[in-house]
Amino acid sequence: MTGLWESGSGEAEAALVHLAYELALDPQRLPEFARVWQQRLQREPGPMPELERHFARAARILGRLPRGETGTAEAVLAGIQRVPAFLSDGVVRISACNRAAESAFRIAGGAPLAALPFEPADVVALSSTIRRVARRAEPARNLRLRSTATGATAVLRVCPVEGAEGRARALVLATEPVWPDGFGGFLQGTFALTPAETDIVQGLTLGLPLREIATLRGRSVETVRTQLRSIQQKTDTHSQPELLRLVLGLMDLALAPPEGAMPAPGGRLLEPLVPQAMMLPEGRRLEWLEFGDPAGTPVLHLHGEISLARWAPAAERAARARSLRVIVPIRAGYGRSDPLPAVAGIAEGGALDIAALAEHLDLPRAAILALGSDLAAARMLALLRPGLVAGILVCAADLGGGPVTRWPGLLAETARCSPEALALMVQAAFALAARRDREECLLAACGGAVADRLVLRGSGVRAALIAGSAFGLGPGISAHAAFARNRLEAGRALPPHPAQVPIRFLQGELDPLAPPAEVHRLAATLAGAEVETLSGSARLLFLERWEVVIDRLCGIIAH
Repeated sequence: MTGLWESGSGEAEAALVHLAYELALDPQRLPEFARVWQQRLQREPGPMPELERHFARAARILGRLPRGETGTAEAVLAGIQRVPAFLSDGVVRISACNRAAESAFRIAGGAPLAALPFEPADVVALSSTIRRVARRAEPARNLRLRSTATGATAVLRVCPVEGAEGRARALVLATEPVWPDGFGGFLQGTFALTPAETDIVQGLTLGLPLREIATLRGRSVETVRTQLRSIQQKTDTHSQPELLRLVLGLMDLALAPPEGAMPAPGGRLLEPLVPQAMMLPEGRRLEWLEFGDPAGTPVLHLHGEISLARWAPAAERAARARSLRVIVPIRAGYGRSDPLPAVAGIAEGGALDIAALAEHLDLPRAAILALGSDLAAARMLALLRPGLVAGILVCAADLGGGPVTRWPGLLAETARCSPEALALMVQAAFALAARRDREECLLAACGGAVADRLVLRGSGVRAALIAGSAFGLGPGISAHAAFARNRLEAGRALPPHPAQVPIRFLQGELDPLAPPAEVHRLAATLAGAEVETLSGSARLLFLERWEVVIDRLCGIIAH
């Protein structure tokens, strides 16, 4: 691929499109795609609408492949709801399956592999592949099998997982979502939909465009659009994405395992915290965490794009000792917090969410701890609710750019030229992090500084990183859409500097993404802002230098 762009433009773009679809099936191709895409940006910067539809289609394909391929088998299976999935050692039986598999394949835990609705020869091939993948004799594989029930071809992905009690097993999952048994009747009874309207909702949920739904139903596209408007009126939704969010949320409830949610990670070092939730005025859900002193002075901690929602164990104990009540709003699109409406800007929408939470909790005044790009939301909050914000402490500021040869710079240039390529790359990065070492991927997102790697040798810091980031990437959770949207808006001008609200930057001397000199230039545009450089630290200074962080927060509160 090195000399790809020395060939003709048409040939090069065809190869890039092919690589995008390869990436959709195997997120491990992300470094190769990023390298070729970088060459494309350097050779021909600017919008590229001719490639957008291919990138969007590749992202839809990737979205149908569940993220988890590592971790314990039961944890992985519990996080998969909308597509059929089961566990097997490939010898005789299916050891466990989710409710989507029960509905689609008519199987149950303990059923023989022969009970699967595929041709006998295909079942034999599947069994052999499961055994090889389970023993790590070969990597994850895709198989195309013909269904004896429908005659259609199904694509199954066989992935390695950790076996119980030393028993090698594999996870087998379909690449298409399932429509649960009885779900259509539930929608009809709940929203008074007609059978024709229910069929349209089913088609949309399974990823079909309106034109294809119209062809399958023998109707015109305009007729289907009219029926869609009726569906939206009955469901009190105002757009197709909003309708799909409603339906998929109800489907999750229909397919959710009866045991309930998996416990949050963090091991024994961190105190288990149960997220609390409120309904915002427009009907969206907003989660938040609390720790420290319940009667203490409020600190609103904005956890940033990679979701550092927990503090180091010693820092959380120190917060209680120093009478700080730490409140962590979970960003829209992270955890179980609903995404922002399409018309809302990230900074303003996030600030309004935080303001609603502060009102819900009856907070009179609070210090703000903002990580990375959440400086924009913190400043907007100070503009919208000036009496609420005592001051802003920014850790590891996000400059939102850089050379295209580095990941943040590549994302920034991609956001400018091709929003669909950005969405595909971010989604693949999240999928890769779920299937590989999440810690390593988070380090890469932070620039991979040696100083940060040294910080993670401390078990408490590592526990905080893993537990906090679970709100961006955990069982059943992937915040890739919210992350990509934030990157699209990162190039916008920051809101004006709020008067009388002090801003202090804590910046690592060794930060590879935001050198202190660049942060000083940013601070110079903000009247009265100060920069404090911490020697020997990089992007994870918030977890490493927590004593300094708490001292500076207490200083803000004291003034």
